[in-house]
Amino acid sequence: MPRRDFPADVLHFIESRIDSVPHLESLLLFWQSQRASWGEADIAARVYVSVERGRVIIADLGRYGFVTAVEGQPGRYVYAPEWDDSRMMERLAELYRKHVVLVASLIHEKSAPGAVRDFARAFQLKDGD
Repeated sequence: MPRRDFPADVLHFIESRIDSVPHLESLLLFWQSQRASWGEADIAARVYVSVERGRVIIADLGRYGFVTAVEGQPGRYVYAPEWDDSRMMERLAELYRKHVVLVASLIHEKSAPGAVRDFARAFQLKDGD
């Protein structure tokens, strides 16, 4: 399935709200197990990242309103379904399940140009050097 065949709103969601494949996989974990609470170490273990990276992922998902802190349970978070009035997660999960490589490539592509540009910029000579 070429990128142009992705549903436009799902493509826009991926491009604007999914920062990395671990972000997507973490969001899917929260969505698929909405009754469960997750902590940084849980997410880190499930998506194969460091606990620090798990902390960042949860913070990012919280910033978008995808997850919320569990009252009375510090460091525990649950899926926040109220944001998803268009069944985005159901459609995104289906697209990812059927086209994992294409979705992952799309996520990597959107971050790669900036990362490459920033890396290259570090080696540019300034005027007078």
